[in-house]
Formats: sequence, C-alpha cells, structure tokens
Amino acid sequence: MEALAMKSFLTLFVVIDPVGLVPMYLGVCGERGPDDHRRTARRAVLVGGVTLVAFALFGAWLLGHLGITLAAFQIAGGLLLFKTAMDMVFAQRERETPEEADESRQREDISVFPLAIPFIAGPGAMASVIILSGEAQQLHMAGVVVVLGCAAAVLALSYGALRVAVRLSRVLGRTGINVITRVLGVLLAALAIQYVGDGALGFLK
Repeated sequence: MEALAMKSFLTLFVVIDPVGLVPMYLGVCGERGPDDHRRTARRAVLVGGVTLVAFALFGAWLLGHLGITLAAFQIAGGLLLFKTAMDMVFAQRERETPEEADESRQREDISVFPLAIPFIAGPGAMASVIILSGEAQQLHMAGVVVVLGCAAAVLALSYGALRVAVRLSRVLGRTGINVITRVLGVLLAALAIQYVGDGALGFLK
C-alpha cells in the first residue's frame, strides 16, 4: 500500500506539475485582483479534481464499453506522457492554442477553461488516474482510496501554488521555474517509458 501511495503521489505530482502551473496561471489571470485570484484558483482546482475523480472511478468502465484494454490505454497514455515530457524538457509546453489563449483572457470565468481543463486535469493526468486506479483495484477499494487521496494531496499543492503564484514567480523567477519544470520533465519521460513497457507486456500476456 505504501508503494502504491508513493507511486501515485509522484506520478500525479509530476504530471500536474503544481510549480509549472504558476507561469501559465499568471498568463491568463495575472492582472486580476486578489479576490478574483482566490475565487478562480479555488474553482479551477475543484473542477479539475471532480474531473480526475470521475476518470478514476469510471474511466475503466468507459474503456470497457469502448472495447479498449488497459494495456492499450497504458501504451497510449505513455506515448502522450512522453510527448508532454519532451515539451517540458524543451520548454515548449503548449496546453492551448494562441487563439484559445486570447479567448480565455476575454472571458469573465477562466477557471474551467483553460485553468481546470487542460492546465490541471489534462490528458496526461486523466490517463494517469485511470492507469493508477486500474493497478489499485488489485487492493480492492482501499487501493482506489489511496489513489484518490494522493490526487487530493497534489490538488491541494496545486491550489497552494496558484494562491501564491505572484509571490512564487518573484522568488523563483522565470529561470527557476524553467529549471524545475525540466527536471520534472525528465522524470516524466522515464515514467512514460515504463507505462509503454508495462502496456506492451500486457499485450504479450
């Protein structure tokens, strides 16, 4: 159980990347007042959390009805995570198009898009919770609770990062945030390769 908790926390921490959310958050919400910052951060994390919980609990069911095996989803998720990892390492993380970015700045409520989806609950995070929940089912409901608890912990860290985004950006600077993001990208690349390998073994079995 401890190994599952450690793996779940580190996986979701690397994929969601609370520190990496700071510059993207400031890009769409930096000019708003303190009250708007607080409300936007809270709602973004709540919507992202609900999305991840839904995928953790019902993602496998959806895959089953679509005729997709967990092994196939592991490979697809691994390839997707590897693409995300490469973007992180080379500082090319684009979670939205320029047109979507301009549109998001003109909206009154940007907490759902682009903050909750895809900044927090992106494709990589969705794939991760489905895979982790599938592995946790071997420990029955207790394993799923562990995965959801780790997701809640990472979301809490993400909320904290969003709340102190302005101050954190001043402390770390653009260089500091880029360094941390690149390190997390290397770890995510290794995890993505592991996902692809596990999925390939599943097919062979």
